[in-house]
Formats: sequence, C-alpha cells, structure tokens
Amino acid sequence: MACCALTLAVGGCGQWRGLNSLPLPGTRGQESGSYQIKIQMPNVTAIQPNSRIRVADVNVGTITRIDREGWHALVTVRLDGDVNLPENVTAKIGQSSLLGSQHIELAPPTDEPPTGKLHDGVVIPLDRASQYPTTEQTLAALSLVLNGGGIGQLPQIETELNAALSGRTADVKDLIGQLATFTEGLDVQKQDIIAAMAGLDRLAAIVGRQNETLGKSLETIPKALTVLNTERDKLILTITGLGDFAGKGNEVIVASHDDVIENLRNLEPVLRTLGDAGRDLTRSLGFYSTFPWPERNIDKWIRGDYANLSATIDLTLGRLDNSLLQGTPLEGQLTALETALGRTKDRQPGLGTPNPLTDPVVNGGR
Repeated sequence: MACCALTLAVGGCGQWRGLNSLPLPGTRGQESGSYQIKIQMPNVTAIQPNSRIRVADVNVGTITRIDREGWHALVTVRLDGDVNLPENVTAKIGQSSLLGSQHIELAPPTDEPPTGKLHDGVVIPLDRASQYPTTEQTLAALSLVLNGGGIGQLPQIETELNAALSGRTADVKDLIGQLATFTEGLDVQKQDIIAAMAGLDRLAAIVGRQNETLGKSLETIPKALTVLNTERDKLILTITGLGDFAGKGNEVIVASHDDVIENLRNLEPVLRTLGDAGRDLTRSLGFYSTFPWPERNIDKWIRGDYANLSATIDLTLGRLDNSLLQGTPLEGQLTALETALGRTKDRQPGLGTPNPLTDPVVNGGR
C-alpha cells in the first residue's frame, strides 16, 4: 500500500529528481493564497528545490523547480500571499550559513525607483538576478591576497613613502592644496568639459562620415608636397621678389610722404567748395538732361506736338561773371570791366562782395 502511495506521489511530481522533487512539510509558499513567479539565474550554484526564499532575512517562500533555459537556469518559486514587493524586484543567491546552505534573497531595486507590484506569473530577468560571493570564493580571494597579493611588500612601500615625504611636509601640503584647487576648478567647469567632449564627439562623428574623403586627401597630399618640393627654388625666388617689392614700395612711400600730405592739403579747399555747393550741385543734375529747361517744367511747356517757350537771357558782364567765373582766379574781372563801362544798375553782387550791413562790424568799424 505504501509503495502504491509513493508511486502515485512520484507520478504526480511529473519528473523524479530525487527526494527534493517532493515538497517538504512546513515549507513556506504552500498555503492558500500563495502565488508563483520565475527567476532567470545566471548560475544556481548549490541551491536545490525546497531551498528558501527570503525577504529581509525572513522566509517567505520556497523553490519548487529548477530547469535549464538556454544558457541560464530558470528557477520556479512559490511565495506567501502577503509578500508585498515591486514588480521590478531583484533576486540574489546568498549563503545562509558557513556550512554551505543557500537561499534566494528578494529585494526592491536600489538603482531605480520601484514600479508595479509582484504578482503571479512574473518572470525576473537575468539583468536583475545575481549572487553574493560564496565562502569558497571569499577564501580563495583571501588566499590570493595573503600568498601572492604583495602584503609582504607593504613594509618596503611604507619605508619608501617615509623616505619620499620626510622633510617635505610643507611641499606635500602645498601640493595637496593645489590638487584641491585644481579639482574644484574642474568641478566648476564640469558642464564646459562635458560640452567640449560632446563637441569632440560630434566632430569625430563628422570626420567618421568623411573617411573616404579624408583617405583621398591623404593620398593627394604627398603628390602636392612633391610638386611644391619641385618648385621650391621658384617659390623662394617669388617670396624674395615680394620682399624686394615691399621694400621698394616702402621707400616710395617714405620719399613721397611730404608730397602726399601737400596734395591732400591742396585738395582741402576743392573739397570744401564741393561741400558748400553740394545741394545746388545735386539739384542741377536733373537740369542737364533737359537743358536749357528745368525738368520739373517740361510738362508745362510741351503739349502734344507743340511747345510753349519764353526765355529771359541775361548776357551782361556781371551776370556772366557770377555764373561762370565764381570760385576761379578770374572772378570779378568781368564785373570790374562792367563797372568801368559805367553800368551799376540791377547788377547782382558777387560772392566775394562784402555785406554792407555787417562788414563794418566784422572789421571793427562803426
């Protein structure tokens, strides 16, 4: 009868994997309301079905099955119904005692905010599964440090440091202060450094996209250098000629310095006269295209196929003098001739004629 019961129990397990294939009495995660999750583990080391699941060192569940999934293990566990953890929970294999008993520790993530809630059917991926160092790994690392890690060289290192720092305390303090200032400066310019690195990254990307062009350029540069080397004597002669030309130009400028200044001084009255006559000069430009009639009056004297014209022509010597000889060395000659001939009526005075109302005041008269 007992054999039949054992056979039925083993058959109900689906696959016999030893006594751990059977649930042990008193294990957690078997009560009503419990739920099942799966964990992808890179290495299951020594854990077995019926190993414990812990949260903050408290047993909350049990491993029910361990399968191989590709190149990693898939661990199936059952948790008590009151286990309250986020959906992005992490899983680590830890050692329960020095004798080698192991368990899986579930904990909220520390490098990202918790999200969701752990529930039935959740699969914890490989990137959130790992393991703590085992006793064997710890002892092996300690053995490496003690035997081949260089602990025996610590006295020699201490002696060398004492010899290097002896009598240089002030210099070392100053160096540490400078290093602190340097690191503070780097910290202040952190954003600028990041921006510069980003700019270098963009430049590298641009250069990377131009690899073919750069390759062609690097192939062409040696040929160009060869041509330059062939024309080296001519280039030297050209540069020497430019230097001689610059020297001659400098000599010419130095020699003609006084003449240039004198010419500029002679231009001054001409430019001043042009400036004084600027408004009249610009107004007269429109008169030249329609001479002898002003442009603004053309539409008044031309009507269809005929034109109306009336003109008053003043050819007196005084008018000719004021119109044609103003500002020249001959200014006033025709006016003087007209005066000598006895004509003074209706004569317009020249620009050089003093104002009779202000001239006595200007000259100090009464």
